[in-house]
Formats: sequence, structure tokens, C-alpha cells
Amino acid sequence: MSTALDARIPGGPIAEKWNRHKFEMKLVNPANKRKHTVLVVGSGLAGASAAASLAELGYQVKCFCFQDSPRRAHSIAAQGGINAAKNYQNDGDSIYRLFYDTVKGGDFRSREANVFRLAETSLNIIDQCVAQGVPFAREYGGLLANRSFGGAQVSRTFYARGQTGQQLLLGAYQALERQVGLGRLRMYPRTEMLDLVVIDGRARGIVVRDLVTGAVASHAADVVVLATGGYGNVFYLSTNAKGSNCTAIWRAYKRGAGFANPCYTQIHPTCIPQSGDHQSKLTLMSESLRNDGRVWVPKKKGDARPPNQIPEAERDYYLERKYPSFGNLSPRDIASRAAKEVCDEGRGVGPGGRGVYLDFADAIKRLGVETIRERYGNLFEMYERITAENPYTVPMRIYPAVHYTMGGLWVDYNLMSTVPGLHVAGEANFSDHGANRLGASALMQGLADGYFVIPYTVGDYIGSAKLERADESHPAFRDAERGVAERTARLLAIDGTRTVDSFHRELGKVMWDYCGMARNEKGLTYALGRIPEIRAEFWTNVDVPGSADELNQALEKAGRVADFLELGELICRDALERRESCGAHFREEYQTPDGEALRDDEHFAHVAVWQYRGEDRTPERLQEPLEFENVHLSQRSYK
Repeated sequence: MSTALDARIPGGPIAEKWNRHKFEMKLVNPANKRKHTVLVVGSGLAGASAAASLAELGYQVKCFCFQDSPRRAHSIAAQGGINAAKNYQNDGDSIYRLFYDTVKGGDFRSREANVFRLAETSLNIIDQCVAQGVPFAREYGGLLANRSFGGAQVSRTFYARGQTGQQLLLGAYQALERQVGLGRLRMYPRTEMLDLVVIDGRARGIVVRDLVTGAVASHAADVVVLATGGYGNVFYLSTNAKGSNCTAIWRAYKRGAGFANPCYTQIHPTCIPQSGDHQSKLTLMSESLRNDGRVWVPKKKGDARPPNQIPEAERDYYLERKYPSFGNLSPRDIASRAAKEVCDEGRGVGPGGRGVYLDFADAIKRLGVETIRERYGNLFEMYERITAENPYTVPMRIYPAVHYTMGGLWVDYNLMSTVPGLHVAGEANFSDHGANRLGASALMQGLADGYFVIPYTVGDYIGSAKLERADESHPAFRDAERGVAERTARLLAIDGTRTVDSFHRELGKVMWDYCGMARNEKGLTYALGRIPEIRAEFWTNVDVPGSADELNQALEKAGRVADFLELGELICRDALERRESCGAHFREEYQTPDGEALRDDEHFAHVAVWQYRGEDRTPERLQEPLEFENVHLSQRSYK
């Protein structure tokens, strides 16, 4: 286990780094690739594209997912679009502008070299997806259409109506299944990774549980790629699928992989408000709706009139008022905090005053109802199904909710963690987005990592490392299997009186109240005292019925919530130590006179990387300094 944080950023001008690095990488000849096994955990956009690309190159690939099919990965829920600097609109976009917007959008807390590579790779992603048959929207002349998105003043977002994630995932899934058909790749659905196996300091395999039969098995390999998504469900209520969890990356963290910036959790401004305590998740309304929808609240506190009865003069289009340059397309963190502010003032709408209006009346008047239906029809249908309100005739009600996690396992320029051989792709790593992700950049990063970065860097690692042969008979696999079995038996033996969900809900409320849209020292200190108490009760009073030798979803959830109970504490610890505000991390003690995030570049222009040091020991906080040679550090402004 290494604690040195060498980001391995290539030298030279930023526009030449990736091409130069690709030339300098070690190669594995085609005949030798067949001798090497790569495990890919996760089959969303990052996992499916990585597995398909590695198998196409000739490696023996095994891909694992806990869903019954890769098509059910959470990437399918992404709606609004995917960014790329093609500049089809001829409106001033470029690779450099996408790079700049991403660094600025992340509030200058991301690594420049990685972000520039993402921006230049974006061009290839669109070509790849079109070649796969992804049905992007097109203009009347046949060119791919673009729309605008939060945090940018150009239109660079490619989309397939309001189901872009689904269409991109189907493209990656077809590439994946092609390799299955050719015999180069084997899928393991309904299979959950429960531990990482490290031999001589290198990642050499994983231990998994078959979720149908309960059988625990080991898989040895030369490289492990984690592409298991984000950890937003630590908050219980989020826009994530209920199955989304942190277990794979958390078990890797406990095996030595550094965890970077865990407190950077993004709040999405356009979600359907919570309707009651019975809810188990929240529903995202695509950010693309902010292209044509106008956000407002009544000017008067407690104005309970129906929205159509409130005249224009008595409405506050607060994003347009506060941020005239970007208006309703202000970045997510800024739009979310602005919604919280007006609701805290007593001007929120709907039950409990926790909502703002997203109004399409002007757009329908300007463009016609058919144009709006063509752009957003499936989103409007989904909203009406959930709320029984017709957004064509009355404004949508929206409120911020936990959505994406910018933090994740630390990776170097090659997307390799602090454990050699363990690569991390997509939302599971911390790379690219800094303290706030711009809309439509998650799909871009997942596919960039999977199609265009991992295939090179995995080969470089295999070509550079002298890997001793290791198979499932190695004692390290037996030890890891034993640990999994002991943890499972311990959970089943507790026989308490509270459900797993009750603990998860209690943790989520603490996280949202004290480490949500706003944080402060007093609240974080309270949370750091309360979460260990919840965790202690969980391990003495949780009720996990059934056995380990069968389909047991209560057992699955218990293992995941146990990990959330540990991760939640690390998130709060990270938030407490970062004594500044930046992006989605808003410490109330550190703000400008007009309520914006106030960074401290002298002391916190770095990535905070936490290294596990043992069960009852405080983790070590390491730092990777961030250097800005191409983008000038400045107070972020969207006014």
C-alpha cells in the first residue's frame, strides 16, 4: 500500500499531454493480450464501454453487475444529454472552452490535465456513438442537434429527446454483447463484489456473492476496473436508483485505495419535491428543462394562490434576477442554493413550502406546444404520472435533491488508484469534475474513461508491471472469502428489532440536515458524534431475516447500509476539514457578502485524499496540490 500521491501527469503543453503520453505508454502485443484477464465491476456507461473496448483489444474480460442485465444500470436514468465540443452551432465553442467551463464549473478544484483530456476526447465519443446507431436528435439539415445546459453559454449538449442515457447505454450494451457473442467477454449478472483481493501490494482479484444462490466465489486477474457509480444513496433520499451503493469502492478503500474529496456531493436543482415520509427515493427532472422553463417563486411570503393566478409583476424570476448572464442556466450548485434561499425566506411553493416553479408557459407561447412535446414529451409524461399535474398547463414544482458524487476513489492520470492494478472509471472515481459537475458531463466522462482512456492505461500497466502468476488458490483469496463469510454471519446473527431501512433513513436525515446543501462546523461536529451512535445500534439491533444461502435482499441492503454508515462519517469528516466553500461544498462560515461560495486557494487548492488506517483509527488525510497553469484562479461569477 502506497501513500505517495503521484498523479503521473505528463509534461509539455496541456494540448499535447495525452497524445504524447499515449506514445510513451507501454504496449502489449495482440498475442500477449489473450494471456491477461481483466475484471470490470459495473456495467453502466463506464463499465460497459471499458469491458467492450478491452475485449475488442483481445484481453480476457469478466464483467460483473448486480442487476439482472447491464441494460438496467443506473446510467439509463440520465436524461438531458452529453457534452462535446463539436461546435456544430458555430457559437464559439472549442475544446479549450469546454475545458475552461468544466474547470470553472468545478470551482477550480479539479486537475487541469484530466479535464483537458476529457474535453478533447469528447469529439471522439460522439462519433463512436453515432457509429453505434445512437439516435441523437438532428437538425433539419441532418446534422446532430445541440441544446444549451447549465454552466455554459454555448450549445454543446447532444441529446436523444429526454432519454439520452438510455440510448447511450444501449449502444454500449450492444458493443458489450458483441464481445460476449465472440467469446472474449463473460458477463456475471446478479453478482455483487464484496471485497478486493490485494497480493504483494497489487490488486489481483475480487470476491463476489451470487445474489440468487448466495454462493461466494473468487475471481483472479491481472487488473481490476471498478466502474460502480456514485454513493449519493448515503443520503437515503436521492435521485439514484435504490440499488446504487458504495460497497465496491468502500471495500477497496479499506484495502488501501485512497478516497478523494468525499464531501463533494452534488445537489441537483430540478427534482420533484418530496411528498412525504413514506418515500424511498426522489425523481429527477432533467436539467435540459431549464433551457425552456423559467424558474420563479412568488414575491410575497406565504402566497398560496395557484400559480396561474399570480400576475407577472408579483413573480420573482430569481435566477434571471441574480445571474443575468446565465439566468436559468446557472450551474447546479448555484441554482440549488438559490432555491433553498427563497424557500428559507418563506416563498417556497407546494406542501411544506419546499418547492419552486419551473414554468413553460412562455416557451409554449413562443415555440408551440408541439415543439415542447418533441423536446421533453417523455419528461412531461413522467412528471404528470407522479404528481397528477399537467406541466403543459400548470408549472412544474421542483426542489433540489442529492444527485451525483464528484468525490470517489483517487486516481492518477492513468485512472489508477493508490493500489497498483486497481483502475477506477466513471462516477466511482474523483476525476474531472472538481467541486461541482456541469450538467451533461457525467455521460461524457463515463464514456471517455471506458472507450478512450482505460484501454490505453490498462495496457500500459500490464506492459510495465512484472506480474507473478496468481490464481484463486492463493491464500489471499481464501482470507478474503473468510472475511466476507464472517461479516455475513455477523449480520444474520444480530436478530434485532429495527429494519435496515429505518437505519438508512435515520442516517440519511443526519446527512441531509448537517452535510447537505449547506454545512457548518457545529452541525458537522454533531453529525460526527451521532453517526457512530447509529452505527453502534445498527450492529446490535438490526433485523436481517433469511439466510445467506438464498436470494436475500434484506442481507444485500444490510451490507450496503453498513458501508454507508462508515462512509457517512468520512464525508462529514472531510467536510469539516475543508474550511472553505467551493462548488457543492458550501460551508456557511465561508461565503462572500452576497452569499456565494468563498474559496481559500492559499490553504485548500488541493485534493483531499483519505487513507484507511484501521478499524478504530482516524484515517490519514493526504493532499494532492492542484496547479493552475492554463486557467487563472478567480472568484467564480455567473452574473
